[in-house]
Amino acid sequence: MKMDPFIEAEEAAGHSVKHCCELFKVSRAAYYERKQDVPSQRELTDTELTEKITAVHTESKGTYGSPRVHQELVKRGVACGRRRVRRLMRRAGLEGRCKKRWRKTTVPDPAAERAKDLIQRHFGPCTELDRRYVGDIQCRHRHWVSYADRWTMPMLFAVCRSSGVPKSWRSA
Repeated sequence: MKMDPFIEAEEAAGHSVKHCCELFKVSRAAYYERKQDVPSQRELTDTELTEKITAVHTESKGTYGSPRVHQELVKRGVACGRRRVRRLMRRAGLEGRCKKRWRKTTVPDPAAERAKDLIQRHFGPCTELDRRYVGDIQCRHRHWVSYADRWTMPMLFAVCRSSGVPKSWRSA
């Protein structure tokens, strides 16, 4: 937490800056340096390094993350650390792009015969009992002798659409 606003308020009220700095355990030299708003040497080098990081990031079309940006800066002869590059990239809002995971999809055979729609796409409850069933596969935990030996078993449930009561189930 910065104590400068509190010290400035006390100074405006006519109180001693020395006493406030001692109370807040802040050195007077640091307070007056921050009050002059002169950037420190580290801030100046951080802005220069951020410009170089941004240049490398844009040259890579936004694909390089902090490890590759750091590697490229080392190749160019810029002395900096990995964590500093990571911190400055985070502060500048730069991040590398990663490849999307390839997902295998099912491609249906266009020549194959489609499944017959026996219920004419009517999934709601029916008027007659025990005429339409819906299936669901759920994983249930089976507990045996000890909790360390439990395992998951897939189970198939058949539910009547008119009453909502499970009629049968089977475990694999």
